[in-house]
Amino acid sequence: MSVEKIKTLIIGSGPAGYTAAIYASRADLKPVLYTGLEPGGQLTTTTEVDNFPGYPDGVDGPTMMVELQKQAERFGTDVRIGLVTSVAFSDAVGGVHKIVVDNNKEIEAESVIISTGATAKYLGLPSEQRLRGGGVSACAVCDGFFYKGQDVAIVGGGDTAAEEATYLSNICTKVTMIVRKGEMRASKAMQHRVNSKDNIEVCYHSEIKEVLGKNVVEGVSIINNQTNEIKNIDVTGLFIAIGHKPNTDIFKNQLSMDDSGYIITEGKSTHTNKPGVFASGDVQDKDYRQAVTAAGTGCMAALDAERYLASVE
Repeated sequence: MSVEKIKTLIIGSGPAGYTAAIYASRADLKPVLYTGLEPGGQLTTTTEVDNFPGYPDGVDGPTMMVELQKQAERFGTDVRIGLVTSVAFSDAVGGVHKIVVDNNKEIEAESVIISTGATAKYLGLPSEQRLRGGGVSACAVCDGFFYKGQDVAIVGGGDTAAEEATYLSNICTKVTMIVRKGEMRASKAMQHRVNSKDNIEVCYHSEIKEVLGKNVVEGVSIINNQTNEIKNIDVTGLFIAIGHKPNTDIFKNQLSMDDSGYIITEGKSTHTNKPGVFASGDVQDKDYRQAVTAAGTGCMAALDAERYLASVE
């Protein structure tokens, strides 16, 4: 099997990966980008993107990703369909990183930018999956605006759920919070913010039985897991806030990660604990998780890679 030698390999194709590719190709790092299983990342499941700068009329997620890809390719990025299946990163400055794609193609890269993103956790109900993009969302900050003045529900009891419920309460008429246990996991400060809002109702010991609606969300059927009582609530939007899982399984035992599996980067940089390996986007950011912040760290990763390669030449 012949081994391909690459200057800069980018793993992942969301806003972080494509922005890294734009900067890397303009810096003559000759980047090769592998898209992964979901070309375009999480944004391909988002219908409307209204908060990315430069799109005054908004844009749908898949269109935006196609445009980012074209921009990266215009400067010479080699975009390939494929999934990185294993990695062996070097510990040495100037060392070669060994990567296998689709279990059969071997690559040796001088620098690697990881932009594999994170995957929102869903409940797994068929009705929920069917209505993703039709009123079911995993990001209140991204999609809450579309439900201005409407009634919505949010699932989860942690800090993210409490924060998103508070955010939604400022733009929606009513927010119903569905919490599986008899209490929230959120910090006391976040719980206080929720409880101080007149238009947030918290349903404890409650789980979603089914999301109601044919083409768009029209309501949710919830069951009390103590009494088995079922009730239907009329809502037009349902936000799932039960956490995200960073797509970092293949980097375990190679890179430093936090308890949740997010890659740890040094200070304000995108440097990982391996020289010449950089991480950008949601794979190392569990706080902001926006397309624009992912794009920003993609730019940073390309600049960090460029400086690293210049230092070892």
